[in-house]
Amino acid sequence: MKNIRNISIIAHIDHGKSTLADRLIEKYGALSSRDMQDQVLDSMDLERERGITIKAQTVSLKYELNSDIYKVNIIDTPGHVDFSYEVSRSLSACDSALLIVDATQGIEAQSIAHTNLAKDLGLKIIPIINKIDLPSADIPAVKKDLIDFLDVVEDDVIEVSAKTGVGVDKILNKVILETPSPLETNDDYSKSFIIDSWFDNYLGVVVLVKVVSGKIYPKQKIKILSNGKEFLIDKVGNFTPKLTYLDELGSGDVGFIIASIKTLDAAPVGDTIVDSKAVNPEPLPGFENIQPRVFSGFYPIDSKNYQESKKALDKLSLNDNSFTYEPENSDSLGHGFRCGFLGLLHMEIIRERLSREYDLDFLMTVPSVTYKVEDKSGEVIEVKSPKDLPDENKIKNFLEPIAQINIITPSDYLGPIIELCVKKRGSQTNLQYRTNSVEISFEIPLSEIIYDFFDKLKSCTKGYASYDYTIIDYVESKMIKLDILVNKKKVDALSQILHKDNSDKKARELIENLKELIPRQMFEISIQGCIGSKVLASTSIRGFRKDVTAKLYGGDATRKMKLLKKQKEGKKKMKKIGNVEIPKEAFYEFMMPKK
Repeated sequence: MKNIRNISIIAHIDHGKSTLADRLIEKYGALSSRDMQDQVLDSMDLERERGITIKAQTVSLKYELNSDIYKVNIIDTPGHVDFSYEVSRSLSACDSALLIVDATQGIEAQSIAHTNLAKDLGLKIIPIINKIDLPSADIPAVKKDLIDFLDVVEDDVIEVSAKTGVGVDKILNKVILETPSPLETNDDYSKSFIIDSWFDNYLGVVVLVKVVSGKIYPKQKIKILSNGKEFLIDKVGNFTPKLTYLDELGSGDVGFIIASIKTLDAAPVGDTIVDSKAVNPEPLPGFENIQPRVFSGFYPIDSKNYQESKKALDKLSLNDNSFTYEPENSDSLGHGFRCGFLGLLHMEIIRERLSREYDLDFLMTVPSVTYKVEDKSGEVIEVKSPKDLPDENKIKNFLEPIAQINIITPSDYLGPIIELCVKKRGSQTNLQYRTNSVEISFEIPLSEIIYDFFDKLKSCTKGYASYDYTIIDYVESKMIKLDILVNKKKVDALSQILHKDNSDKKARELIENLKELIPRQMFEISIQGCIGSKVLASTSIRGFRKDVTAKLYGGDATRKMKLLKKQKEGKKKMKKIGNVEIPKEAFYEFMMPKK
């Protein structure tokens, strides 16, 4: 075990994490130059295009120092805030972390959040400044920020260019010398914990594990502690980054096991695996059941695709334990699904994968968060959709989730950011100046940041700001359910839960927006935004007017009046019994956030 080193890479999106991993694999991995490609650890097309990591990946490298051979396991983690639980589980499998910072941009919000998480887990942090070859690189300023942030000396910071390979050879040397070897527990049975799991069409569920004590090997019977399920291991191995089967995985090793596991929930991320013969085994700390935070209705644009959509969502949920779905029905949109996600990026990725991998297009309802409602009998219920809300007269208290949001921005944009956060009902909690930037913290309702906050933040800072958030609490709030009525009929798909203070303005915006999208009819259409029976805002779409008097060519004026009266009565009757069909394109336009 003294020759094993388990490390992770922490970096903000596009700071060069995957490129640096490529250089290390090129030098010390088992891939031939013919098999080598850019972003080796990013297996999905989406990951390559967006420059983000969605699923945690691992690779085992061999490194020689002072005639000793060391095994270095790199556990590549996602960088986005939506996947912070996966990040925490990956970091807990490591003993040190490489913090990569772009020399042109400096430390970003997500890097700070994940570095603090790594510090809390007791990991050694090795700071690296990347992209030193770029003309706009400001190495002294970034180095000063890293020294202040990590409390290190100048010599501890490694300067590299992952693209050209300059300075990369210093990294593993420092890793070997400064990273402690994995600690072995004193359990007398084999014990390991799950870093990640995914579904493979040929192998079933592949479980990525770190062995904490003992050995795991084929034909061994194992037990998963949270659910008590037992499996027989078929194969074990690791990634170099090629899939390589081994005879066993020893203490301190990071690798995979295949054990005829059929579903991901049988092997949840962060769970503990022990030998089935273990007596009173203790689980490793940190395991949580992942709960979706953001919910949206997904309705197939072509209703004939319902069954294919169900199969596609089923396959995606096999590969992603944090994505949930259940069938849902809407009077206006027909049959669809209520889907749960970790955040907006997660939702966007699922929608993009459905479009690319299964050629399916969905109409999405406005994203909502999970509220808690206390009724007058004292029972607290979770509300994931406006239609789940009990009647207003039964509600005693409304609780909404509050997030702590940390934003890092150049100081020039501080004013617009504070203005944006205050508009979104945020209250400032902290402000800290760095060399070239400012870190500002707010407590802000989660419902205010899941819709268009990120777009507005990027817009008011010209793309320079980065942010990270964590849900800290549920607090009592004045929330209402806004219903949209078209021709006096409630359109359930357009109902929203809003804060009482800005409900009038929001209702006016929504109905004016909808007015532009509904096609005109032969009769007048009224559109109303209501809370219960109280109308907050109202507008109408004028009907077409047919010229019924065109055929008259003279005669008494009463003939004309008679025809107009008949038309008026006909329109009145039509308005009473006429149905307004809202086209799906109108729903699509209405529900997409405005850029």
